[in-house]
Amino acid sequence: MNVTHVSEQAISFAIWERPAMRQALASRDIAGVYQLLQRVGVSQRRIAALTGQSQSEISEILNGRQVMAYDVLVRIADGLGVPRGYMGLAYDGDSQHPLPAVYQEDGDEDEQVRKLLAHAAQVTIGAAPASVEEWSRPLPHQETPVPDRIGEAEVETVEKVTESLRALDYRYGGGICRDAVLAQLGWSNQLLRASCTEEVGRRLHRALADQHNLAGWTAFDVGLYPAARRHLARALEQAKYAGDPSLAANILYRMGRVHLHQERVKDALRFFQLGQISAQDASCELTVAMLCVNEAWAYALLGDEKLALKSVSRARDEFARADQDSAPGWVRFFGQADLDAASGVTLSNLVASDAHLSEAAELLAASVEGRAHDMARSKVFELIALATVQLLLGEVEAGLDHGHQAVTLVTQLRSVRTIDRLAPLEKAAFKRRAAAGADHLLQRIADVRINPQR
Repeated sequence: MNVTHVSEQAISFAIWERPAMRQALASRDIAGVYQLLQRVGVSQRRIAALTGQSQSEISEILNGRQVMAYDVLVRIADGLGVPRGYMGLAYDGDSQHPLPAVYQEDGDEDEQVRKLLAHAAQVTIGAAPASVEEWSRPLPHQETPVPDRIGEAEVETVEKVTESLRALDYRYGGGICRDAVLAQLGWSNQLLRASCTEEVGRRLHRALADQHNLAGWTAFDVGLYPAARRHLARALEQAKYAGDPSLAANILYRMGRVHLHQERVKDALRFFQLGQISAQDASCELTVAMLCVNEAWAYALLGDEKLALKSVSRARDEFARADQDSAPGWVRFFGQADLDAASGVTLSNLVASDAHLSEAAELLAASVEGRAHDMARSKVFELIALATVQLLLGEVEAGLDHGHQAVTLVTQLRSVRTIDRLAPLEKAAFKRRAAAGADHLLQRIADVRINPQR
């Protein structure tokens, strides 16, 4: 077996996050897991190479043989790169494989220092063998202490950290920063136990609401929809408690986007409409514009051209009146490129005439042109939409070029959502498969579903 080759072809993390796959893993339905892998292009031979099973054994499993042996389940999980917890399998326990003495917390400080000095000496002279497997195990966790009393400075720190993590999400995808968001949220939440003034307490709840807002958004971006809903639900509660209708409206917008992505369009529309109520209370034109253009997208998917165009028009009017510089951080991202992109996507979903597609192409091209480099994920969405529209219009060369640009960017992000959004482009490219170069794009899209790092 060529182990190096197999490791280079590691299956994408995105595969394990899909709802059907998560369900199969949770129930230890190995046949179901293998079938789902085959649907995205993973062959029986490759499954066998990764899991150490023979192809005949794989065939038996696909034909109904259940896998019950714990050690085989562990070997399958580790070979495929599935987090063991997804299959209800235990990670190696400390009792079976205890950490070296230097990592144990027993003994007084003098004893711990002696252990560290001895360990440092062994590592320095090469007497302590390296163990890569051991390094993958977490070290004992100890909570970071928080102050007994907090003021504006501590809350401002929470806000600034959220802002920094949000920038990482925009640029690299939720898979890069979700764990960091959750870790920060765990610490920030402890601040609720500290004493503070009523005003500081209200600001803290608002800051926590926005961190949950970001936690929900990053969960959504990697396909963890139940986790996204939980965080967004808590975010909305705390935003309402803090008396911030602008933040509440933003959270409702994100709830809508989660369900729009899942093709629950009517549910998404209801969330957008609830967001409008909060946005009106906030007197924030930028938030109203954002919600209106997303309502338009939903109306277009529902086939209501009149309401879709009406919502686009209102979004443009509200955006023209908005003061983007004074808008809060959670909505400040919504600029001209975002308005153009959402308007273009809306028009591309209206099938009444090619005129809509032509205008959609112009808007999407403008959004791509105006997109800043630090908003890579947004640019991917816009390139995908632009390429799709161009292929539908028969502008095949431009469509394929933008399609390749989109796929290249997808491989540089940790975002399941960007992979999911390749589906319309794949469909449009398939219709043009007779054109030179279309097969290459189709192959790249198929590859990226299996391994997005190519």
